[in-house]
Amino acid sequence: MTGAACSAAVLVSGGGTNLQAFIDAVRGGRLDLTLCAVVSDNPDAKGLARARRAGLPAECVPRAEHAGAPPFEDALAERLARYRPDLLILAGFMRILSGGFVARYEGRILNIHPSLLPRFRGLNTHQRALDAGDRWHGCTVHFVTEQLDGGPRIAQARVPVLPDDTAPRLAARVLEMEHRIYPWAAGLVASGRVRYRDGAAWHDGEPLREPLLFEL
Repeated sequence: MTGAACSAAVLVSGGGTNLQAFIDAVRGGRLDLTLCAVVSDNPDAKGLARARRAGLPAECVPRAEHAGAPPFEDALAERLARYRPDLLILAGFMRILSGGFVARYEGRILNIHPSLLPRFRGLNTHQRALDAGDRWHGCTVHFVTEQLDGGPRIAQARVPVLPDDTAPRLAARVLEMEHRIYPWAAGLVASGRVRYRDGAAWHDGEPLREPLLFEL
């Protein structure tokens, strides 16, 4: 996968602000990646409207019409096959993918998680960071494996936890960093500088012992 030859499908469930960050990065020439489709499990997802405004194919595989993971994932894979993406970018896709689905796209699924993994896997990460008294919080871009939020880390961005922070305030600052780091990290994968190999992330031919640190 190199340059414009690399295509990505973006999976969304909600507002799609990270999707918009990708659209803006591609349009602004900061990301050499082809967005081939946007797919949602929610017909009311605002991310689908963002895709249509940007002139991108917008598809929906409604979760309500596919009971259970196998039927839904089979339908999702069939829809994605129409576009033959090199990468799948999870951007607020609120569905846990099975190991079988992940195996179909091994090393080609990216996600962003609102914590400094491996701290605070799962939900409610901002409040958990406050409750733990952490001085730093942030977000992590990682390859997706069947282990929830446990795939090899690619990059992290940190924000300080301020004395008067609430979970919504902290979440807003982390989201701002997500919009910056996610296209940047995906660009490294699209260019081939970051790869998935032997269950690990590699950068410029060397295994990543620690995630790359994104700084403004």
